[in-house]
Amino acid sequence: MTSIDWKEKKNLTMLADFYEFTMANGYFECGMEDEIAYFDMFFRDIPDNGGFAIMAGVEQLIEYLKNLKFDDDDIEYFRSKNMFNEQFLEYLRNFKFECDVWAIKEGTPIFPHEPIVTVKGPIIQAQIIETMVLLTINHQSLIATKSNRIVRAAKGRGVMEFGSRRAQGYEAAILGARAAYIGGCIGTACTIVDRDFEVPALGTMAHSWIQVFPSELDAFRAYARTYPDKCVLLVDTYNVLKSGIPNAIKAFNEEVLPRGFRPKGIRIDSGDIAYLSKEARKMLDEAGFEDCPIVASSSLDEYTIRDIINQGAKIDSFGVGERLITAKSEPVFGGVYKLAAIEKNGEIIPKIKVSENVGKITTPGFKQVHRLFDRETGKAIADVVTLHDEVIDDTKPYKIFHPFYTWKCKTVTNFYSRKLLTKIFDGGQSIYESPNIEEIKNYCSEEINTLWEEVLRFERPHKYFVDLSKPLWDIKNRLLEEHK
Repeated sequence: MTSIDWKEKKNLTMLADFYEFTMANGYFECGMEDEIAYFDMFFRDIPDNGGFAIMAGVEQLIEYLKNLKFDDDDIEYFRSKNMFNEQFLEYLRNFKFECDVWAIKEGTPIFPHEPIVTVKGPIIQAQIIETMVLLTINHQSLIATKSNRIVRAAKGRGVMEFGSRRAQGYEAAILGARAAYIGGCIGTACTIVDRDFEVPALGTMAHSWIQVFPSELDAFRAYARTYPDKCVLLVDTYNVLKSGIPNAIKAFNEEVLPRGFRPKGIRIDSGDIAYLSKEARKMLDEAGFEDCPIVASSSLDEYTIRDIINQGAKIDSFGVGERLITAKSEPVFGGVYKLAAIEKNGEIIPKIKVSENVGKITTPGFKQVHRLFDRETGKAIADVVTLHDEVIDDTKPYKIFHPFYTWKCKTVTNFYSRKLLTKIFDGGQSIYESPNIEEIKNYCSEEINTLWEEVLRFERPHKYFVDLSKPLWDIKNRLLEEHK
């Protein structure tokens, strides 16, 4: 099953930059409302100088596009601005989404300068969805990418998303937790995400629980009596080693074991996590609780986790909050939405944006992305951006080349090719059913395993190849020559 509609059909059609409506009105006055345009969403840089990003947010994009409409209040708002054509307002009143949309599946590793969403349709319609396409995909792709970095740093230890109270708004908390699960987290502290998206909700107590009781031991005993089968105790309210661990051991012996259960863990939320966890492990083991896991939280990220593991920390799982849910180290996923072509009399006319900054030059045309895989290893070799109807014959050697430094080339053999852009809307009708969250998460893990270890490095990862096919490169080169 997919998630319930937690927004209760909230109309987000007006969540758009104002210039999208001024342009739409202008297109209407120029008689261009039925002109077909092609737009691509792509991004230019991977957050944290990483080797790859993760596609996320497609399910929410589909929900948004399925519910596009303008109500009477919207029309009156536009009329109050005294700058919109009355016939255009009538067009909005009777608005019906009719675009074709393609997107790369959620959980797929993605790379700069390749289209990850493509929209084809009447130019007004394709234009006014720009902000929400970007907002939806940018945010969740950012958090999925960050969470996967943290999960990989944990080297098989569980990572829980603990950031709801630090997120930039409630939707960021909810959808950020969803994206974090896609990226590999084992659960979230955010209860509503369990209810609506079936991401496991996890959590036990805060320091306030312990402070309320006459003593730390009283607090531990009360919690253990209430949840003997799920007892995780927070041991750093006063002193981890002098009181927290000794009192936890007493509570486990007095309240958990007599009821036929084993403790489920202790959590350390402050101090020198590496040192404290090693000492705590000794104390728990000596008390006969070798199976009691140790959970660490407290302003963690991938680098802190990597360092404390390298220092021999005895941590079984991590709770990561603000640095995950806000992607604090680089909190912007720079996706952009650019015109790639228009269509006249059935002919696709490529369009290009030229810039002195080479990285901002767009790739024109109606495109598809092919991922090439080595048949022997199953590892991804490169992505090739092609014209939409182009075929890559994987029974023959295929030459790839750098789109800027064309002398850098390679002939690929013994490979197979897979198209990445999947059609999700046809003529405005949704034709794609999103997988459930577990399927997306598992797919994400499988797809990341197709990347070479060198691409997964945190520092100076190998740059994955994203090349253009020769026919597409010829079109781009021709347009660049024309615009010199």
